[in-house]
This record gives sequence, structure tokens and C-alpha cells, in this order.
Amino acid sequence: MAIDRTPVLKRCRQLGLDPVVLGYNPKKKSEHEPQRRRRESDYGQQLREKQKAKFIYGVLEKQFRGYFKKAKQMPGVTGDNLMRILESRLDNVVFRLGFAKTRKQSRQLVSHGHIQVNGRRVDIPSFRVKAGDVVSVAPKSKDLLVIKSALVSAEHTQVPSWLELDLEKLQGSVLALPTRDQIDLDIQEQLIVELYSK
Repeated sequence: MAIDRTPVLKRCRQLGLDPVVLGYNPKKKSEHEPQRRRRESDYGQQLREKQKAKFIYGVLEKQFRGYFKKAKQMPGVTGDNLMRILESRLDNVVFRLGFAKTRKQSRQLVSHGHIQVNGRRVDIPSFRVKAGDVVSVAPKSKDLLVIKSALVSAEHTQVPSWLELDLEKLQGSVLALPTRDQIDLDIQEQLIVELYSK
């Protein structure tokens, strides 16, 4: 498996992302933007948006291209479908529910078997949840320090409206798949569609 070893904050700065989107809270605020020598071309803007989406969700090119093909085949707007597919990944849902501090941490929790969907253990981070699914922490994993500390820090963040969290049972329900309005990421998915449509 390919691993990107670029420091997260450096990559965020390159892509113009706020590290909070990934769950990181930098100690010092960096005010300087990466300097551009000339105006970015249309292709450069499209590529940057694709890289941003791939970096946020931790998806490699082959898998991302597969998601785009699925989004294109679904009825509706391709860009919205792509964002809905990415947002419904299990590792993202675990992060959104506050069971992990970062998306990378949520991916690890899932792959180590600490998360259940509808009472069954799922260890595939790219597993796509559906409306009505119940995502919960496995009974043996409820006392993990990682999950407890994530829940303490997640008290300040708000769970999206398409999810419902039950803190006492350490489980969340997927009320419906998100619409584009409910996804609070600054990604121009139309540029990604234009890039792949060439």
C-alpha cells in the first residue's frame, strides 16, 4: 500500500486547506500562503481540487477514479454524487461521529476491528454506509483511551445533521445520506468533474 509521508501541516499549506478539516489543531497559526509565481491554469485548479479531495478522505488515485465512475453512473449531478460517496465511507462516518480525533485515526480504528455496523464487525475503511445503518464501537473497545480522548475533544464539534449520535451507547445512526449542502468542505467538485471529463 502506498503511504504519503509528507507532513500533514505542510501538505495542508500546499493545498490551501485548514488543518482543522482533517482534525488537526496546529499550535501556531501560519499566516503565509504558498507563493505562486504566476496565475494558476485551469488544469492546475482542477488538479488542486482533486488532490484536496483525495488528501482529505485519504484515498489513492485508483480508488478515487473508481468512485468517480460510480458517481457518473448514478442519477443526478456527478459532483454531488462523488461527494456523497466519499462522505459515506465508514472511516469518514467514524470521524464525523467523534469516535476519532482525525480521519487517519478513524481509518486505523476501523481496520483494527474496533467498529461495528449493524452489530457486525467491519474492518474495511472504505465500506460505504447506507441510510438506516447503525455505526457503533465494539463492546470490547469501549474502554479504549483513544476513543475516550477523542470523545472528550469532540464535545466542541457538532455532529452533522445527517447523523445522530448516542453517547451513552457509543453508537451513531445514519439518518440519510448527506446532500451537498450538508457537507461542509471547501471543495469545488465541478472542477474535478471537468478534469476527469477531458
